[in-house]
Amino acid sequence: MLNADTLTKWMTNFETRITKEKDYLTELDRVIGDSDHGNNMERGVEAIKAAFEKTPPTADLAQDFKTIAMAMLSKVGGASGPLYGTAFLEMAKLAKTDTDFGDLVDAAAKGIAKRGQAKTGDKTMLDVWAPAADLIKQGKLDDAAIDKLVASTEPMIAKRGRASYLGEKSVGHIDPGAASTGELLKAYLDATA
Repeated sequence: MLNADTLTKWMTNFETRITKEKDYLTELDRVIGDSDHGNNMERGVEAIKAAFEKTPPTADLAQDFKTIAMAMLSKVGGASGPLYGTAFLEMAKLAKTDTDFGDLVDAAAKGIAKRGQAKTGDKTMLDVWAPAADLIKQGKLDDAAIDKLVASTEPMIAKRGRASYLGEKSVGHIDPGAASTGELLKAYLDATA
């Protein structure tokens, strides 16, 4: 179960991971996107940090998730801002009655699928979010499982987003949104270790 302390650690870890992996995320996006995913995500995690400095997390996880969502929506460009924003807004809605992490990730995945009009196998961040929810519920989510989910996007043909314009040429490249989602999930595991 999530609480304010775990959430704070999670977002702090996420910021550290994104800052460290920014250039890698940008390189992934340079090949099949528009080269801004790393910078966009860094702006997002900095916005979350600033929002939490202004309004520290409380026992009200629904409000805390909404704070994260608004930070992502306001600062992250491209498709990632709306998709991450939607993910955290869906978590905010569910957190009013359920703070089980697997359920929260499942709600986020469903929101991403609807917002992005995507399904698993489309080579998007959903290819990490959706199966991760199942793995969490089975108690099987670890760094190796996350890496496997991120890597699973490499052989896929992109059917949504900027990469979809490349068609077959998107094969052989990891989806940047999947990679940043992997960092988000690893940050959570670090926070709850």
